[in-house]
Amino acid sequence: MVISNDYIKKRSDNVFIGTYTRYPTAIISGTGCTLTDADGRDFLDFLSGIAVCSLGHCHPAVTEAIREQAEKLVHVSNLYYTEPQTRLAELLTENSFADRIFMANSGAEANEAAIKLARIASGPGKYEIISFTGSFHGRTLATVAATGQPKFHQGFEPLPEGFVHAEFGDIEALESKITERTCAIICEPLQGEGGVRPLPGSYLKAVRTLCDRYDLRLIFDEVQTGIGRTGTLFAYQQLKVTPDIMTLAKGLGNGLPIGAMLTTNKLAEYFVPGTHASTFGGNPVAAAASVAVIKTMLADGFLEEVLAKGAYLDSRLTELANRFPHLFAGVRGMGLLRGLVTTEAGAQKGADIVRLMFEKGFLINFAGNTALRFAPPLVVSREEIDRMIDGLKQVLESGDL
Repeated sequence: MVISNDYIKKRSDNVFIGTYTRYPTAIISGTGCTLTDADGRDFLDFLSGIAVCSLGHCHPAVTEAIREQAEKLVHVSNLYYTEPQTRLAELLTENSFADRIFMANSGAEANEAAIKLARIASGPGKYEIISFTGSFHGRTLATVAATGQPKFHQGFEPLPEGFVHAEFGDIEALESKITERTCAIICEPLQGEGGVRPLPGSYLKAVRTLCDRYDLRLIFDEVQTGIGRTGTLFAYQQLKVTPDIMTLAKGLGNGLPIGAMLTTNKLAEYFVPGTHASTFGGNPVAAAASVAVIKTMLADGFLEEVLAKGAYLDSRLTELANRFPHLFAGVRGMGLLRGLVTTEAGAQKGADIVRLMFEKGFLINFAGNTALRFAPPLVVSREEIDRMIDGLKQVLESGDL
């Protein structure tokens, strides 16, 4: 039997709940920045599974780590110690502000752990968490409630109480939301789903000051920005603002499901046996893959090259913004997470641009209805960046928009 896109699509549509709007392709393999579908067509991936496959598809070091661990031990539960989980925890704490870590399976789960820790560490009556408009923190009920985008709330009301949204980038509006019930502020250093919107270091320093003044926990959701995406292992390191709690996922396992919540010794004391847990969190295979990811990124020159290629991508996108000012207002982002910001006219064409790029063999997306998002694997080459820019230029010059 010949396996084709259409064959897989028809079978899939017969059995899956319709929670995704999928493109008419079935990806069957990938190498580096290239994906191949069941019809044999190649795509240059500038989305990385939504900022997940940071070392590219089937990176040799990650593949070997998975294979070796799968031959020894796949799962044993967190009732017992395992070496891959322990080594990963050591690497993450040695290279961050944190002393302690809790492992989960996704960004939403990591954020759930952060929410619970902030509440239990703050005492009775202090349970409200402030987030920002345009934010995205997950799809569970609690993390949806924390998400500052009403479109994700619709149909799931009443949402869990205790979540307040402050206007993005407005420090006075943020302070006005603080009450005797507030226990924490959660924010993404750069909003990915909200349209690739970075928060300036000066603003985040002001948020840190508010947290210190009112005895609040500062949570950085680095699910999308963490693990090298911005050119440092964690975005907070180049913004020079240290959180009390940080959450990770996406790029941590380079495609294997894993998440983590990192914090200080002081806060970690509030989580004791019975307060929180995960059956699969820190699974040996996922942890082994993550160890390979972190070791690769900590190698000499890797993160510096991410910064350099991020600057190159920014400059090439800026060329397009200048060439098509009726469609684009500029470029924003950090490292290899960049957004080509649309004008009002460009926003009307955002989805069409993504579709036409797909048809030409390039994978990008349209985030927050405000920016074309580019999040290629961190191993992307300048030649691949040029190929993508040339393809996008052809789309923008075509008569199809």
